[in-house]
Amino acid sequence: MNADKMHGVEDTAERALLVALELSLKKWRVAMAPVGSVKRRVTEIEGGDYAALTQAVTAGKQRFGLSGTAPVVFCYEAGRDGFYPCRRLEEAGHTVWVVDSSSIEVSRQQRRAKSDGIDVDKLLALMQRQAQGDRALKVVRVPTPAQEDERQRIREREELRGECAALRTRMRSLVFLQGWRDVPSSVRGIGRWLSAHEERLGLNLRERLRREYARLDCVQRQLQAVDAQLRAQREAANAGEATIDAVSQRLVQLRGIADTGAATLSAEMFGWRRFRNRREVGACAGLTPTPYQSGDSQREQGISKAGNRRVRRLIVQLSWQWLRHQPDSVLTQWFQRRYGGTGKRGRRVGIVALARKLLIALWRYVEEGEVPAGARLKAA
Repeated sequence: MNADKMHGVEDTAERALLVALELSLKKWRVAMAPVGSVKRRVTEIEGGDYAALTQAVTAGKQRFGLSGTAPVVFCYEAGRDGFYPCRRLEEAGHTVWVVDSSSIEVSRQQRRAKSDGIDVDKLLALMQRQAQGDRALKVVRVPTPAQEDERQRIREREELRGECAALRTRMRSLVFLQGWRDVPSSVRGIGRWLSAHEERLGLNLRERLRREYARLDCVQRQLQAVDAQLRAQREAANAGEATIDAVSQRLVQLRGIADTGAATLSAEMFGWRRFRNRREVGACAGLTPTPYQSGDSQREQGISKAGNRRVRRLIVQLSWQWLRHQPDSVLTQWFQRRYGGTGKRGRRVGIVALARKLLIALWRYVEEGEVPAGARLKAA
């Protein structure tokens, strides 16, 4: 839905009822008021009880003297409930704004005094401003169920890789405590090491390591199964037996970007989101600087991290790959000039700046076909 057009609020002859939702596991707080009204109604219902929500809205219309056919605009912060409430309410004929929580203005005092009451009242006040033409809220684009489902396999792979890494690290740390420092890092290597040395370990440690390895082996097999599915999907696309989305197809043409990275950027970022400018691109990944201003002092405190952490982590990894595979690109040359001689710590700071620039360059490449300056495509 287009927030610029107030999602139908200003196009109706009858005043709309604005409904702000604060969603939690057990309880939902509901604040409502007609457009332009200073009076409001706040109630609480059981979490996920849509029948009770409908009753509360009906009672609200009666309270404010609105007809039963008056349009209703719901608004809630994107969070653990995902987009299901949006789809459920839209199916009932309502307008729904799903807003980016990082875009909601909160004072210092309210940050210290976190409460659902503060949040739902603030959200309703911002809805009033938005309905009257102010850009008070950042309404996010809601993906289709198919687009949302497309992310599952990519996210599962990332989570399985994290679990594997954590299990390997824990097992090696347990053995290091006993003075063994020659433990391999690979799954097979750890298994061979255990078989060769387990008799020299204490009974309880040996049994624990066996259980840890059983978990590691299970997660590793699941990861291999997911990788096989992704590989089969790519091979089918290459053979013309299946289609791959246009975003992934374009991104993978660049040197330094592999199939998995292209698929992740498509599923999490460029495949369904829409951005108006470069700042929105950086903000979506939490890569925009956080300003600090006090008196005459003005500086940046680092990136906000208020965005998609998967994209942020991936684009940093891709930035290191970009330096290796795109040495002649303008981005690589900029990085080498500014951070090439700053040491390890300076390069780690610089790679985040490069990640922001690279993400914006890839957005332009996807949207407009503009190849990043100096970058090379893979051979056909």
